[in-house]
This record gives sequence, C-alpha cells and structure tokens, in this order.
Amino acid sequence: MATRPKISDVATLEKYRVALENVEAQSEIATIMAEFGYDAALIEEGKNLLIKTRQAYDLNVKEDDETSQAYSNFSEKRDSLSDTYTLHRKKAKVVFRKDQQIMERLALIGSLPTAYINWLETVKKFYTEVLVDTELQNKLSRLKISVEDLNATNTLISELESARSGYLREKGESQDATIAKNSAFALLDDWMSEFYAVARIALEDNIQLLEALGVIVRN
Repeated sequence: MATRPKISDVATLEKYRVALENVEAQSEIATIMAEFGYDAALIEEGKNLLIKTRQAYDLNVKEDDETSQAYSNFSEKRDSLSDTYTLHRKKAKVVFRKDQQIMERLALIGSLPTAYINWLETVKKFYTEVLVDTELQNKLSRLKISVEDLNATNTLISELESARSGYLREKGESQDATIAKNSAFALLDDWMSEFYAVARIALEDNIQLLEALGVIVRN
C-alpha cells in the first residue's frame, strides 16, 4: 500500500485535484500519458476516487464538528449540575450534620467521587431521596433550597444523561466516518502513487510538464 508525506488531508486532496485536472487540461500531457495507459477512461477512474474521497473527508469533518458540539453541550450541563449540586451538598451537610443516618442516606459522608459514573450516581441519590421526603425538603428550605430548585436540578440530571448519550452517539459516528475516510484515502493514495510513478517516466524529459502535475523535480 502506498504511503504519502504527512501533509494535511485537505492539502492532499488539492494536490491530487490539480494533477488530475491538469493531466486532461494540457493536451501535451494528455497525449503522452495516454501512450502510457492513462487515457481518458483511466483518468476518469482516478477522478471518481477523488470525488469519493472528498465526500468521505467532508462527512468526517461534519461528524467531527457535530461531536465537538455534542461534547460542548454535555460539558456545559455537567458543569451546571456540578455547580448546583456542590452548593446543595454543602447546605445539606450543615442542615443534617447531627443526623448520621440522613447523612448516609443522602450520600453526604466522605469525599465526592471524581469518576463520572460514580459521581452522577451520588448526585442522583441525593435528589431522589430528598424529592420523596417532604420532611427533608422542609429542613433544606431553611437554607433556601426550594422544592422548585430540587425539581429543576433533577430535570438537569435527565438532560445531562441525554446529552452524554448524544455525545457518545456522535463520537461513534465520527469514528466510523474517520475509518471510512482513511479507507478512501488509502485507495486514492495507491492510485495516485502509480499515476505519479508513470508520469515521472513518461515526462522525464519535460520537467515543466511534470511540475504541472505537482511533481517537484530536484536538480
């Protein structure tokens, strides 16, 4: 399988586009290359590979952009929930500091987990327990945590879970698109590698024509 220099995908696409356009646009190049097997039909094959690769590249960019947006949405909701819960947790620790049983029930003892899944379970347990117990709600209201606040935060938990699902879905689609793009580039790179090798032979006596195909010849 052919390998190409480590230049950007978009630069590679442009390089190949120019080569395949100029091999047809300049009659002298077209005539010579046709004598070496690269007639209009074979050049069309290369152009079709270029089109497919460009489409795969564009799709990959689109999926990457959507993944970035989905992660940003997830990250914003996670930060919002974290800020709200941190404040509620501090207040709850003050309110229930003398009730070990309630402290354990609301997962207020010990440090807050840092791993996302464990952290979210701790957060969910707090709001689940408080929202089914009016006595706990009344005690928390003393430090200005209203039932509306609790319900709004519980809704934010659901939004966060949906946002994470959306992010992971977009991430998977982006990874699939990257694989498809790389596969398309591999085929195109291989085709163009042979094209350039033949061009170097066919046009070895005319450096200017070679350079029109993007082949730089060093003296």
